[in-house]
Amino acid sequence: MTSSDTTAKSSGKTPISLDLPSPNILGRDQHCISRKNISSACLKVLYTLNDAGYQAYIVGGGVRDLLLGLHPKDFDVATDATPEQVKAEFRHARIIGRRFRIVHVTLGREIIEVSTFRATNTDSTEIQGDKLARKVRHLESAHSNNGMILRDNVYGTLEEDVMRRDFTVNALYYTVRQFQIHDYINGISDLEKRQLRMIGDPEVRYKEDPVRILRAIRLATKLDFTIEPGTAAPMKPLAYTLESIPSARLFDEILKLFFAGHARRTYLMLKEHHVFQYLFPETARELEQNNPVNENLLLNAFTSTDNRIRELKSVTPAFLLAAILWPAMQVRYRKNLSHKMPPMVAMHHAAQDTISAQVSRISIPKRFSIPMREIWEFQLRLPKKRRAHQLVTQKRFRAAYDFILLREQSGEDLEGLGQWWTDFQAADKTQRDGMVPTNTKGRRHSKSSRRRVKSSSVNNQR
Repeated sequence: MTSSDTTAKSSGKTPISLDLPSPNILGRDQHCISRKNISSACLKVLYTLNDAGYQAYIVGGGVRDLLLGLHPKDFDVATDATPEQVKAEFRHARIIGRRFRIVHVTLGREIIEVSTFRATNTDSTEIQGDKLARKVRHLESAHSNNGMILRDNVYGTLEEDVMRRDFTVNALYYTVRQFQIHDYINGISDLEKRQLRMIGDPEVRYKEDPVRILRAIRLATKLDFTIEPGTAAPMKPLAYTLESIPSARLFDEILKLFFAGHARRTYLMLKEHHVFQYLFPETARELEQNNPVNENLLLNAFTSTDNRIRELKSVTPAFLLAAILWPAMQVRYRKNLSHKMPPMVAMHHAAQDTISAQVSRISIPKRFSIPMREIWEFQLRLPKKRRAHQLVTQKRFRAAYDFILLREQSGEDLEGLGQWWTDFQAADKTQRDGMVPTNTKGRRHSKSSRRRVKSSSVNNQR
């Protein structure tokens, strides 16, 4: 019994034959992938599944990055074994997911993601001009009215699995059997051209999962690839479909977009394809006012994030999101001031309302939204230099100080506030005491001295 027959038996379905061209098979002497660059955990999964009679391949970004001379962060394995069959082969394995059921195999500190070959869920598929008619299985698949995949547990063959991958460069399969790469749809050619090409009809594929629009942008900026014209064409008209994606999933995608070391280029490409406005609509509206300070603020924030990642410094989504939403928050803040609210109250309400509006589109966990509000509110505290000794010791001071510098760098005139705080931090205690301005009477009173003055005044009145 072949491995494909094993899958068919377990799923209760007859394998569907696709008239795909025979794969271009690259032998060990035709590619640069070496087992020494593959994690031992991944190799163990491959050999274990092969020894049990199943097909098993590294697929996706792992193969792509190895061929590009990069170091993959993780490896994904595709197999003809069902999730239950995979789980049976490993002591520490668990099946996860509803939309896509996969297996996480834990070996030491590493988790290898193993997925079963899947079939596409469209009535026809087109690869580079060749239409391949096929029947559609309805084992465990579901689509929304607009074509989005809601559930996809339709098991298939390796050839069918190729068709459900997103880009050709992510549909290269590496096996430890003779150490070959199987390429069915000219992924190697696109890799050499350094371009992203969608498998199948790009419009249909984006509708199936609008996050593929973000993925195209992320991979293009990460790999310094171009997006093939046919793949890029539907991105702008279909950007609105991102509104249907759950806010929590979009937050995860935002982290991938902006914290991979290419945030500035990613932002510019998001704007180029009219995608940014569906992620941060209120900020996008403010950017349309052509205030150069707002545009500079975002560009500088993304550049700073990229530099910190490159220098192996810590980064936090709270700071970057505070910068992205600052233009939108300022509109609300100024409006609140016009309604005669005290500045800090106006800031507090503006911050809360801005974050509440944004989370309807992109979820922001409280561990980030709370620091965002604190950074914003600190922008009103830092000008109060009389409290400098106390402010400089507070938890959120450093981020708020960096935010002041970012605002000045972007063109805001804060009357040298950033330089004053820079000098204050570099000064010793005596110098700091001399820098702190006195009150209007020319002296600073401690709480105890103020109490004594108040008590004396009351006694005199008596």
